[in-house]
Amino acid sequence: MEGYSFELITGPMSCGKTEELLRRVRRCIIAKKKVKVISPDVDTRAKGDYIESRNGLWLDAIKIKHAIHILSVVKPDDEVVAIDELQFFDKNITKVITKLMDEGKKVLGTGLELDFKAEPFGSMPELMCIATKVDKLHAVCMKCGCEHATRTQRLIDGKPADKNSPLIMIGGDETYEARCIKCYELPDIEHQKQKRNLKVLPFSFK
Repeated sequence: MEGYSFELITGPMSCGKTEELLRRVRRCIIAKKKVKVISPDVDTRAKGDYIESRNGLWLDAIKIKHAIHILSVVKPDDEVVAIDELQFFDKNITKVITKLMDEGKKVLGTGLELDFKAEPFGSMPELMCIATKVDKLHAVCMKCGCEHATRTQRLIDGKPADKNSPLIMIGGDETYEARCIKCYELPDIEHQKQKRNLKVLPFSFK
């Protein structure tokens, strides 16, 4: 039986997470499984009720604000539940997915494991722990071209965003790009200002 499982696809921006999710969903549809596709309503990149990969693939999706509401739209006869951008959901998402698995559903999900500050994003650490399968994808670094980009670089006016900018900022290729660890940058403008304004007090040895 395919139920009682949770397959999590993770990695940085532009690594093909949604594309891989859509591929798996289409296989389930071909196998005549009843599938429910869900997306957080905070993700406004798609201009409608659907999810879309960067290569143009798309599927209709139900937009959900609060994680707990997922349980109200998933019906008893739904066999597969696909959830895009898991990092945007509130902390109840872990309990929701656990309940879906307990009900015998096969859950497919995607999410950014790290935010633009290279810190664990939302409930992703817990979701990676309860997942029965985790696929960590890499992207091509948009600065040096290596194939092992694992960081999401936020850009503002083409320059690396400051560490103190808002955590969530929806955007596409003009706002985010994949970077390897070597090329990833996170400036802290406020800290740099404080350092410049520090006054060195005179001291002497007695």
